[in-house]
Amino acid sequence: MHHSLARAALLAAITLSPAAFAADKPTVVLVHGAFADASSWNGVVDILQKDGYTVVAAANPLRGVKTDATYIGDVLAGIDAPVVLVGHSYGGSVITEAAEGHANVKALVYVAAFSPEVGESAGGLSGKFPGSTLGPALAPPVPLSGGDKDLYVQQDKFPAQFAGDLPVKQAKVMAAEQRPITAGALNEAETAAAWKHIPSWHIYGSKDKNIPAEAMKFMAERAKSKKTVVVDGASHVVMISHPKEVAALVETAAKGD
Repeated sequence: MHHSLARAALLAAITLSPAAFAADKPTVVLVHGAFADASSWNGVVDILQKDGYTVVAAANPLRGVKTDATYIGDVLAGIDAPVVLVGHSYGGSVITEAAEGHANVKALVYVAAFSPEVGESAGGLSGKFPGSTLGPALAPPVPLSGGDKDLYVQQDKFPAQFAGDLPVKQAKVMAAEQRPITAGALNEAETAAAWKHIPSWHIYGSKDKNIPAEAMKFMAERAKSKKTVVVDGASHVVMISHPKEVAALVETAAKGD
């Protein structure tokens, strides 16, 4: 009898472990944007993992919408589970195309992100409404041997432009570690718009200097967003400055609410 009780207790512990719990939840795939990397999701990942979710923070190549979407599509194809696909900034352009043809993607979450229509580009959408100051903050382009150009944000302008609600010391480290995006990627037209048939959720900051809040409001309404959260005073890196709000919306999307 004693052994039976001990075995039952062990089975109960295994059943309630986070790993086992994650089997009942969708996998969350996070796609970072330009001038950033997967570490920009650290705070969100921490919360999601504590809440029992399996998380993959993919490395977005930042080379072009089609090629980046193909790469993220390969990541999706390797996941044998339902997926909540999350994109930040230009990562939104990537997930909008990458989700197409992948039936396991059940929800899209746009975090201070572009959700383009077919034929639109990130660059075109950022200029659709006034307010973006990204252009003047960019450093001189770096010519690439293939003919395109890499874009960076000037390091001294990065904190105010990109991460105005973070400590300057933290933003300066991000500026030094930023990953470039090609000019071609920002101007490449979208060829698919998965938000037309996959439900979406949107969150952004009211003080975003890269993508005007009005542009994101327009895109969220066009996508018939199931829930839109506007974080008052938040910068473009709302997932770093407000990870709780972003993680909460991802979990809302995971539940389909």
